Amino acid sequence: MTPSDEIVSPPQQPNVHPALAPALARQGYTSLTPVQAAVLEERTAGNDLLVSAQTGSGKTVAFGLAIAPTLLADTSIAGPAERPLALIIAPTRELALQVERELRWLYADAGAVTASCVGGMDMRKEARALDRGAHIVVGTPGRLCDHINRGSLDLTELRAVVLDEADEMLDMGFREDLEFILAAAPESRRTLMFSATVPKQIAQLAQTYQRDAVRIVATGARERHADIDYQMVLVQAHERESAIINTLLYYDSGSAIVFCHTREAVKHLAAQLGDRGFHVVSLSGELSQSERTNALQSMRDGRSRVCVATDVAARGIDLPNLDLVIHADLPTNPDTLLHRSGRTGRAGRKGVCVLIVPVRRYSAATRVLGFANAQGTVRSAPTAADIEARYREQILEGATSATAPEEAEAAFVAELLTRVTPEQLAAAYLRQQLSTRPAPEDISPVPMPSEGKMPKLHEGAGKPRPERRDMTGSAWFSLSVGRNKRAEPRWILPLICKAGGITRDDVGSIKIFDDETRFEITADKASAFAERVASGGSGEKGVTIAPADRKPREVKDEAPRKAWQTPRPAAEEGAISEPAAEGAAKPPKRTWAKPDFAKKPGKGKPKPGDFKGKKSFGAAGKPKYKGKPKSPT
Repeated sequence: MTPSDEIVSPPQQPNVHPALAPALARQGYTSLTPVQAAVLEERTAGNDLLVSAQTGSGKTVAFGLAIAPTLLADTSIAGPAERPLALIIAPTRELALQVERELRWLYADAGAVTASCVGGMDMRKEARALDRGAHIVVGTPGRLCDHINRGSLDLTELRAVVLDEADEMLDMGFREDLEFILAAAPESRRTLMFSATVPKQIAQLAQTYQRDAVRIVATGARERHADIDYQMVLVQAHERESAIINTLLYYDSGSAIVFCHTREAVKHLAAQLGDRGFHVVSLSGELSQSERTNALQSMRDGRSRVCVATDVAARGIDLPNLDLVIHADLPTNPDTLLHRSGRTGRAGRKGVCVLIVPVRRYSAATRVLGFANAQGTVRSAPTAADIEARYREQILEGATSATAPEEAEAAFVAELLTRVTPEQLAAAYLRQQLSTRPAPEDISPVPMPSEGKMPKLHEGAGKPRPERRDMTGSAWFSLSVGRNKRAEPRWILPLICKAGGITRDDVGSIKIFDDETRFEITADKASAFAERVASGGSGEKGVTIAPADRKPREVKDEAPRKAWQTPRPAAEEGAISEPAAEGAAKPPKRTWAKPDFAKKPGKGKPKPGDFKGKKSFGAAGKPKYKGKPKSPT
């Protein structure tokens, strides 16, 4: 964490508890962030706090500093660990564990014992830790309620309660759990609420469970975007994934996160990026706790550099050195935009937030940024030429920064120079560097908007499409996904082209059925396509492509006939109809089965009272009108 340099250093800050100052110095704190300085003002001492602070503003250390006088008083060492003195409530497992780690080093010199209680972990192990004693307990609402109900978490000695990301907890449906926990805590406690925004629900909760709370607004509307560079990348709708790939290649971020709306979109995009050579992990609601932990640890230790996630799955996570956020799906509201973008630009670091915007949704993206009080730069997606130029800059930078040969290398370097020319060495180095970098995607040019107006579509829009290639002699293939897997042409077509090394013009009809998809390939490309998919598959896990035995028949299943709809039996083949002989008996009259009409519910003989209150003309005749009826006009 790199704190900002706006406030005086901790040793000179009079309100920092002496037991915590050494830990801050060891962590490299030379100054406090605005929210950390605000909670240490004289007016906040001993009071309840309602703090508006964005994710990444240093609020974990802020409430750790704020509750220190309440927990430690005038002593520098905490007493024996018995019942908890402070309770920190966080919305997600990852955030709770992160907060517990931060407080552990912050209170290390004070001897305070911390414990965590989060869903997905061994509850018996947590109960044993609570039984041994802890000064500070950090947990998620549901698991804390379970421990309180079982008697393993005793709140009778509690002095402070902190609600971290209170607005997210209410959005996730934890209101009843929060009210239960706050009602179980002593009334004499301090209550600190930290929230990115203060909607009506937060205000009501504060009014009910806080006493004369001091209101702190740590960041203004403009200040919270100061470290984030917002960019709107305009693309054609069918080139959205190509734009994401080129954006990742252009920025070459050490750690990036890509947001999608649904689990299926996360799964599909993660497979696409993995196929292109990116070290990628995914986060969605279907993952177990161990899978989530492994994915996040892979991002933290650098084994993976791209995380594809849904909004809910990524709430509360903190990835170090995250400097790029990509919105693959446009946020639906400003709060979602802020929560997503808050993963970068944290604690003084700069970050880039890229919105992948289809041309037709430019106005919607502008509105979302406007409601969030964020200023965005409109640009086109990085082209292949832009990325190749960036590659060459990086290769030159790496070559010029290389040090002179060491003693053990000098002999072999001299031998290389005697056998090959410097030009050959440079060419070999260039080829080796380019071979390790993914190839960029081709992106169609998109006109930029003028004076805030929506950009016009590309020049070909509205013109008749070119004639399709002749599909005579085409071959049909089968894809192992259908409607039950939400198959759509917009992602099936790129998958087919990439799997078989063909273009869109080589693909004919695409027929999507319940459990499979059939498509045709032109005659001149069919054999090469079949060989390629037979050796390499489709490129996506769980999706296979195989030749189809025949063209799919699109015959609708006929509904079963009624008895009276049975067709007349056909005459025997070769039989000749001759006129009946004179005086011969007539054939029996054909009879048809009587239709078996099923009675509809509610029909049949009327029962007494069915017409109660309803007027019946009957013998009384039609009602008489007084005067002439009015004309409808």
